[in-house]
Amino acid sequence: MNAGMQNLVISLGAMQVARKIPFDDPQVLTYVRIAYAAVQVLVLGTYYYVSMKIKKKNDQTVLKYVEAPSPMSQEPGQLVTTTVRDYDLSETSKLLRAAYMGIAMMAFMHLYLKYTQPLFIQALMGLKNLYDAKLVAIHVLGQKAEGELKRPFKTPGMFGAAPTGPATDAASIAEAEKRVGGKKEE
Repeated sequence: MNAGMQNLVISLGAMQVARKIPFDDPQVLTYVRIAYAAVQVLVLGTYYYVSMKIKKKNDQTVLKYVEAPSPMSQEPGQLVTTTVRDYDLSETSKLLRAAYMGIAMMAFMHLYLKYTQPLFIQALMGLKNLYDAKLVAIHVLGQKAEGELKRPFKTPGMFGAAPTGPATDAASIAEAEKRVGGKKEE
């Protein structure tokens, strides 16, 4: 089962469990808030640790790929030349931004709209997203950057669709190098 389907199943299951939790009890609500905050601290701390490991390894291996063009654009993808270190740091930055956006949304939903069930659900989803993060698998769990973990990372398709992502084959890279406007990241 792909990650999108797993997220859907976990969310639906967590909603059913959350219906049974008495959130009107102040003590239960306090425990759920503490659990949510602890999970978010764990997630942010893990991403910080991953970025420190990336900087410590300082892998300067050159990584070339052609970015996937946006679906609405007729233009071909741009050539990107970077290092493994810079690529991993940019991916970590994306993970951090997603975590911060989730925290901001939960703050709005809980503090302003007074919703309590999403705290429980997002605490579980935060742990699952941390487990699914490819950089965590490589830099914390020590898995090799092969197969699904090969850089540049592919984005899994929803509902069984083929994964999409940057092109790494030699023909695509050579074609992008011929075009004017290849993009280089330093």
